[in-house]
Amino acid sequence: MALESAFANFTRRDWERESVDGTVRVAIIGVGGFARQRALPGIADSRYCEASLLVTRSPDRTRSTAESFGVDHVVDHDAYLAGDHAGAYDAVYVATPNALHGGCVIAAAERGKHVLCEKPLEITVDRARNVVDACDDAGVTLMTAYRLQAEPAVRRTRELVRGGVVGDVVQVHGGFSNPLLEHASAGTWRLDPDLAGGGAMVDLGIYPLNTTRFVLDCDPVGVYATTHSSDDPFADVDQHVAFQLEFPNGATASCTASFDAHAGSRLQLVGTDGMISIASPFGGIVPHEMVVESGDVRMEYTGPPVDEVREEFDYFGYCVLSGTDPEPDGRDGLEDLSVIEAVYESARAGRRIDLE
Repeated sequence: MALESAFANFTRRDWERESVDGTVRVAIIGVGGFARQRALPGIADSRYCEASLLVTRSPDRTRSTAESFGVDHVVDHDAYLAGDHAGAYDAVYVATPNALHGGCVIAAAERGKHVLCEKPLEITVDRARNVVDACDDAGVTLMTAYRLQAEPAVRRTRELVRGGVVGDVVQVHGGFSNPLLEHASAGTWRLDPDLAGGGAMVDLGIYPLNTTRFVLDCDPVGVYATTHSSDDPFADVDQHVAFQLEFPNGATASCTASFDAHAGSRLQLVGTDGMISIASPFGGIVPHEMVVESGDVRMEYTGPPVDEVREEFDYFGYCVLSGTDPEPDGRDGLEDLSVIEAVYESARAGRRIDLE
């Protein structure tokens, strides 16, 4: 693969292989800050999805949001589970606290609705497997919301790796930090292990974990990890985490995540013949600043930002309309949860954990 060709038509949707008609009507389950600020605007700008119902704990307070985005129906969670307005949507987007994902997804699958579920799929592997089985039994599409898999900089990075531009990848360095309490209270569900399933690893570390698996196109065989937490409000979850993944080809990935550090993210892949670095890959709209070194050639690229949330919903809608299986499917979500459980086991035991 010629390095110069990597940046041609950088934002192309290589997954969009055929023309499809129509849109997928989506029920948004959980109308928190991310749904209001990112998901609903992304759907409004998308080609293949439209929001048709909001599911919330506070319908009265959510009606103004529904009006802003032209959503006709607002119901509470009990009404959703009871099937109210089930004819108004074709699919659901689940953005509730993690421990509530399973019930919302299974209820959708039982009604034949397709599912886009935020990561992690659930708070344990066993509970997530129930989600995957329910969607398989119902014959509906299940996509785990790894939006970076639809993001152009990450997709181009995978192409560069596959094309051998940097030789064999030997090391990956990934990190994601965010000062949680600057934009959330100490009572946030993200600090409740019963609702979140973990702390920085579950909420932030999952980004370098999944992205590394995606660009290398393989799964780790071993993990070693450490976690650290101070007193309240971080006493019950991991405030900081560092984990190293070992891959069957000998590559290693060294990753970190923190709930209590300056906001930032990075992803760098070092190969036998070169290096790829993406600026700020995980923290929002990716600026598309990349540096690629291949042998004696070095190229820097800066392109227009692309809203990866819009790309994610368009990819999901396209998969539903075209009958295409999404790459970040339920089993992709299961694999990450298996690694996350191994991270926590390693941190408790102080040793390397083998992954099946």
